Amino acid sequence: MNREYHKWYSERLHRDMELLVFGHSGKAILFFPTRMARFYDYENWGIVDAIYDRINNGELQLFCVDSIDNESLYNTHIHPADRICRHIQYEQYILNEVLPLMQQRSGGDIEVAGCSMGAYHAANIGLKHPHIFKRVVCMSGRYDLTNTIQTFRDLFDGYRNEDIYFNMPGQYIANLSDPALISSIAAMDIVIAIGETDPFIDDNRYFSQLLWNKGIPNQFYVWSGFAHRPKYWRHMVTLYL
Repeated sequence: MNREYHKWYSERLHRDMELLVFGHSGKAILFFPTRMARFYDYENWGIVDAIYDRINNGELQLFCVDSIDNESLYNTHIHPADRICRHIQYEQYILNEVLPLMQQRSGGDIEVAGCSMGAYHAANIGLKHPHIFKRVVCMSGRYDLTNTIQTFRDLFDGYRNEDIYFNMPGQYIANLSDPALISSIAAMDIVIAIGETDPFIDDNRYFSQLLWNKGIPNQFYVWSGFAHRPKYWRHMVTLYL
C-alpha cells in the first residue's frame, strides 16, 4: 500500500502542518481526526488497515489531515470569537492547501469523512461546500457545538456570533432557503452513524431529521451500544467509506 508523509508551512495557519496519504488512485477521501487528535491516529488505531485491500487495489485514497482543535474550538485560553476565527483559518487551510493536492491526485472525485469531532468537521465543510464533495460520512459526531450534552460542554461558553452560527450545521441547516444550495446538498450521499447509547444520539437524530425536513436525503444508522471507539470505527469504515 502506498503511504506518503507530507509536511509544509501553511500560510493560512502560520505553522507547519502534516498529513498522511494512503493509496495511489481512486476516489479521494478527506479524513478528519477525532477531538484534538493527530493525523497518524487512524493508522495507529488500525482503521486504515481495515480497508487495506480497497486502498491497495486503487479504489480509494485516504488523506488523513491533522487537527488544530487545541488551538481553536477547545482553546479555553482565548475568547470564543477567537476560537471560531482560528477554526475558520483551519478550514481555509483545508480548502486552499489540502484540497488542491487531493484534486491533483483524484481527478475531482472527492469525499469527506470523520469520527467523533472529525464527523463535525466533515459535516460542516461538506454541507457548506457541496460543489466540492460528492459524499459525507459522519461517524459518532455532534453537529451543534454550542449545546451542552452530558459532560460535553458548550465550546463557546454561551458566546454567540455569526461565525459560530454559520459553522454549526445543526443551526444553519434549519434556515436554508436557497433552492440551488439545497439541491446541491441533496445531491450528495450523506451517511450518519452513531451508537444507541452514545451521548450524541439525540443530536444525531435531530440532525438527520433536520436534513430530511429540507428535502435532503441521508442514511442514518444506529449501532448497538456506545460505538464511540476505534474498534467500532474500524468496522464502520468497511461499510461506509
